[in-house]
Amino acid sequence: MTETTNVLAFRQPSAVDDPLTDIVRAGARDLLARAIEIEVGAFLASTANLTLPDGRARLVRHGHGPVREIATGIGPVEVARPKVRDRGASGPGDRLRFSSATCRYGRGGRRAWMP
Repeated sequence: MTETTNVLAFRQPSAVDDPLTDIVRAGARDLLARAIEIEVGAFLASTANLTLPDGRARLVRHGHGPVREIATGIGPVEVARPKVRDRGASGPGDRLRFSSATCRYGRGGRRAWMP
């Protein structure tokens, strides 16, 4: 027995079938990733004079952290967070940390894009 109903499935706000929106979202992801990479480069350049006793740099790139969702005007965009390692920290209070001014990485919830 086949039942016919007049119920239509509504499109979810997070699901976009528009190819133009996908292109804009990919552009936003690339733009945010480049901006954060530039920030990391500037941070490492500003701390290049900090060295270990054997002459190596104290702060170095250390890959990427987990992909995070950043809330933008066109919806959430996933961006991988670059990591910086402090090789000369003697304890947690002595550690230098990179903090992006472009994207706020807080605890829990969505991260917000900060112009």
